[in-house]
Amino acid sequence: MQCVEAIEDSRLPYPIHKRIEILMTPRKHSALVIIGHGSTLNPDSSDPTYQHADTIRSRGIFAEVACAFWKEEPSMREVLHMLDSEVVYVVPNFISEGYFTREVILRELQLDGPVTQRDGKTIRYCDPVGIHPSMTRLLLNRANEVAPDAPRSESTLIVVGHGTTLNEQSTKAIKDQVKLIQQEIEGFAQVIDTYMEEPPLISDWYTLSTQPNVIVVPFFIADGLHSYQDIPVMLGLEKEPTEAASARSIFRQNPNRLHGKSLYYSSAIGTEPMLADVILDQVAAFDTLHGETAGNSQP
Repeated sequence: MQCVEAIEDSRLPYPIHKRIEILMTPRKHSALVIIGHGSTLNPDSSDPTYQHADTIRSRGIFAEVACAFWKEEPSMREVLHMLDSEVVYVVPNFISEGYFTREVILRELQLDGPVTQRDGKTIRYCDPVGIHPSMTRLLLNRANEVAPDAPRSESTLIVVGHGTTLNEQSTKAIKDQVKLIQQEIEGFAQVIDTYMEEPPLISDWYTLSTQPNVIVVPFFIADGLHSYQDIPVMLGLEKEPTEAASARSIFRQNPNRLHGKSLYYSSAIGTEPMLADVILDQVAAFDTLHGETAGNSQP
């Protein structure tokens, strides 16, 4: 199987051999804010964002590390007032570019674009984690973890997202990952993208797959109601939605025998601990593209 790190080399904004050095570069006078969606219905929704923040905080790279949410506290409108640092990196913990990353976050944080100077702070708005090339490595790691013994030459990898007819960008990150794996990574006999609300539908997984083993990886940030409740019903693993807390065992029942196939179902990609590195990747990518002193009043 071709090395994922080597594939990423041409798509990263810096040489792959410098990745660790860049990720660990101290920014002692800067703060990091990780923006999540949050949920009023499922408290588990914000857990990965907090966990990744704790991981980054423990490395001592930033003077401050904070989280803010659209549907939970602390809100985006208050988080900047909670920070003392004059330079603030903002990384959306979202899968794709779309309505939230292009409109909601900009509006709530009162940002002008990639660099905003306001209230004595320089705010650097990074790309969402889901579009970074490093997500390929996380996706494949999750597939390997959930189905370590399934022969790749007899396996279909299905990446499932939400999908919506309201925003074409909502599926781009998933399609990009699938295309990369199809073209450049040997191993899986078939790699396809599916969605909850637009074709190809995840509910048709058994007709879409041509292989006896099917590995389904939800391309979501958190194990929320979609991965705990909705998708298991669409796959046929559950007859009706269950309470999220009681559905955790859904990830421990692999493989499931359905429609004459072995079905492996993983937890959401955003719960992968290495996503903390992807968040830092987006900070490094921003500095590489815009310069570490972009927008500073002083060098």
